[in-house]
Parts: sequence; structure tokens; C-alpha cells
Amino acid sequence: MPVTRPVLSPPFNVVRVSHVDFTVTDLEASRAFYVDCLGLIVTDEAADKVYLRAIEERNHHSLILRRAEAPGVRAAGFKVASEDDLDRAAFWFDSQGLRAEFVERDHQGRTLRAIDPVGMPIEFYFRMESVPSMLQKYSAYRGARIQRIDHVNCFTPDVQASHDFYRDIGFRVTEYTETEDPDPKLWAIWMHRKGNVHDLAFTNGRGPRLHHIGMWTATPMDILHICDVLATSGYLKSMERGPGRHGISNAFFLYLRDPDGHRLELFTSDYLTADPDHEPIRWTLRDPQRQTLWGHPAPKSWFEEGSFFDGTEVLEPVLEAQPIVAR
Repeated sequence: MPVTRPVLSPPFNVVRVSHVDFTVTDLEASRAFYVDCLGLIVTDEAADKVYLRAIEERNHHSLILRRAEAPGVRAAGFKVASEDDLDRAAFWFDSQGLRAEFVERDHQGRTLRAIDPVGMPIEFYFRMESVPSMLQKYSAYRGARIQRIDHVNCFTPDVQASHDFYRDIGFRVTEYTETEDPDPKLWAIWMHRKGNVHDLAFTNGRGPRLHHIGMWTATPMDILHICDVLATSGYLKSMERGPGRHGISNAFFLYLRDPDGHRLELFTSDYLTADPDHEPIRWTLRDPQRQTLWGHPAPKSWFEEGSFFDGTEVLEPVLEAQPIVAR
């Protein structure tokens, strides 16, 4: 069985996914999409970058938009539990022969940048500048009324290798998809640290590439409301998939593409997974309810297109397997 027992005493303590650092070609257009339409809050901005957060978030940012010549992703960021965990992480990466170094990041304390075994850039930090939560400032609720970052989902050329690496640093499996072969292989995996369905997910494909960043809304009505907003504010074509409900995670969802093609999922209605003996749910690749409990099937673009990590080589997947694709 390719899914193995979790490591409950990992070498360092990751708390949750924290932020994603995007490069965009038209900063003004991206700002209009994320702020004026979707309702994210600007914490800080300059001529070449904008720092955004959602309503309940108390850290300085969960999404960075940086002006660049080409769209891309600089890194996915994770918060750890203490400064000591950063030192433990640096020691662990070195012991595994994996590249890691401390770097300077605006509005953050010490930040450890590392490269995982399939080449994905990831960053860990403990301290970030604090900002007031807007949770009870209801006049700030705009657009999709997004509450917080929830997860990142990535294409990986080797789902098993990604599972093994993130299991070793304490991520626990909640759901997974296998092929139906006599010797089944992992096709996708959902893993968490914070006690819901996922902080991090991996899907088989050309990678590493970012499939999407998931942002949590309080209710399905928030997602239905933003559909009306998108349809009447010039962003109808940004709606790639949904609304609908996943079988995996039970999520009520809507997938959007920003002006540079970066994919965003608006997401709610998943479930608690905090118990350390939580048993993961197995899905087969050909189960039609796996990706869509109800709603239109995922389009071909959803399986093939993603955002490139800056300076990262993209590899072909080791597994040849085909999911159900909308015609």
C-alpha cells in the first residue's frame, strides 16, 4: 500500500500553509481581480508588488503579487511553530542532502528556503508581522468574503515521492486516489497539518507546477454570490469550473483563473481531521464521484494547465494514468 502511517513526531513542526508568492505581468489588472472583485484586503503595496490577506487572517499576507515579465510562482510558504523549528528544519534538510538556506523576506522573520525532492521551492518561517483581524469588521466583507488561505495543490511528476517526503516532515494523509491495477499506484494525495482536509495536495502530472491556491469561504452562499459578481463585472470568463461539490474533501467549490492564468479555488464545507488516528479515504481513479459529486465534470484544462515555479525544471510524470475528462 503506497500510503503509509503518518510520522507523529516529525523532525520539525509545521503549523499550516501560510502564503503563495505569485509573479504577474499586469499588477494593476491582478490587483483589480483579487481586491476589487474577490475582496481580498491590501495590507501593503508598492510600485512592483502588492501584499494581500483575507478577512480573518492576522498575519501580514497570504498572497503576494509581484510585477514580472512572465507569470510564475516564487514559492509556497509554510508557518512553523517556533524559531527552534527553523533551526531543526535547516539541520534536517542538510542531513537529507537537500538544498536549504536562510533568506531575507520583507515582513517576515528568519525564513528558510528549501527545494523538495521533485524540485518545488518551499519556504518556512515562524514570525510574520501581525495585522488586525477583520473578522468582525463586517463593512470589510466584499466580493467572495474570503476568510483565509486553506491549501495549495500542485502537479508532481512523482506522487509517491511527494507523499513520502511530506509524510516524513509530519503531513498526514486524509484522502488519496489510486489506480485500479493489481499493484495500485498513487495518482493524487491530500495531506494536512492544521486539522482539516489539506494544507497541501499533489496530483500526477508534468511538474512541479502549482495547480491552484485554495481560499476558504464561510458558506456556499459566498461562492454563489461571487458567481453573480463575476458575471456582472467583466470576469465571467475567469470561471473555469463550478460551482459544484467534490467527492474528495466534500468541498463546495469554484475554480477561477486570474488575469495571468493562475488558478484559484474558492472552497468551503470540508471536515475535521485532527485526530491522529484518522483513517484516510481511498478513491479509485475511475470513480466519477471522486472529482465531482455533482456539477459539470472538470475540463481538460483543469488536468493539464498550471503555473510554473520560477527557475524550476518541469519533468514528465512517472505514472501514465488517465482520469475522467469532460468532452
